[in-house]
Amino acid sequence: MGEKITIEQTAKYSSRGNKATRTGFGEALLEAGRENPSVVALCADLTGSLNMNLFRNEFPERFIQTGIAEANMISMAAGLATTGKIPVASSFAVFATGRVFDQIRQSVCYSNLNVKICASHAGLTLGEDGATHQILEDIGLMRSLPRMTVVVPCDYSETKRATKAIIEHKGPVYLRFGRPNVPDFTVDEDGFEIGKSIELNPGKDVTVIACGIMVWKALEAARILEKEGVSVRVINMHTIKPIDTLAIVRAANDTGAIVTAEEHQMYTGLGEAVANVCARNIPVPIEMVAVEDTFGESGKPDDLLRKYKLTTEDILEKIYLALRRKD
Repeated sequence: MGEKITIEQTAKYSSRGNKATRTGFGEALLEAGRENPSVVALCADLTGSLNMNLFRNEFPERFIQTGIAEANMISMAAGLATTGKIPVASSFAVFATGRVFDQIRQSVCYSNLNVKICASHAGLTLGEDGATHQILEDIGLMRSLPRMTVVVPCDYSETKRATKAIIEHKGPVYLRFGRPNVPDFTVDEDGFEIGKSIELNPGKDVTVIACGIMVWKALEAARILEKEGVSVRVINMHTIKPIDTLAIVRAANDTGAIVTAEEHQMYTGLGEAVANVCARNIPVPIEMVAVEDTFGESGKPDDLLRKYKLTTEDILEKIYLALRRKD
């Protein structure tokens, strides 16, 4: 996409360069296909954009190009799941969730079938394609469905680990990733367990809980505040459903204030999931960095992130506000 993202040291984590999360998905899908002959892949005419050409080229007999017919793709995936296959159905997030919500609800979740819906080009960072394609409601749509697991990895490496984990998981899964090159900073030692968040930075004054591309920005904010004597806990909440309730409650208890950060609508996303846990267990001041009830627009990804207040500076602003409310 050509956007510039500063590479900085963040305590334990440092960027090894910028890579697209969709690349991690494509490479992991190929590896999973080699390891398990039950893995089959379906795509709605976006094979190159989702890096599924790797799987298609090596396993043409296990790859189905459905064309621009996403509802059919989900129905076909559900049928394949009833035969014992592990179907991975992929498209852009706006088509893989919004356009086919009925098929996902009725054919996949209601029947509790082992279908993996893997969606790319989510959020504002889709860029110039504009509001019609920049879905910001998909996490909310998917987490509303019974039996659906929702996973939002933060970088290329974690997307690889997440892809393998969801294929091994039994049941419906929604995996959300993106288009642009972003800092690749997590390590294999972090592991990946569905429903188990990862603490990337210890802290006692305030906690930032983030997912997707906002995790790196949360680490940047923590590094900046460390110089000011503010200790920021950073949690990578890669699984939005089931949410890691224990990690949230511990963070609220230990730090007394929480900021959430996500490339999604403020309503129905990570922030609301975290607020729900705190409201029921340990109410604390909560601030949210997210898109505030509006649609996106065409533009450069970095320009859009600035306009819609999804930057490191916006996380810092919300941290200061949460600290004031805490006091």
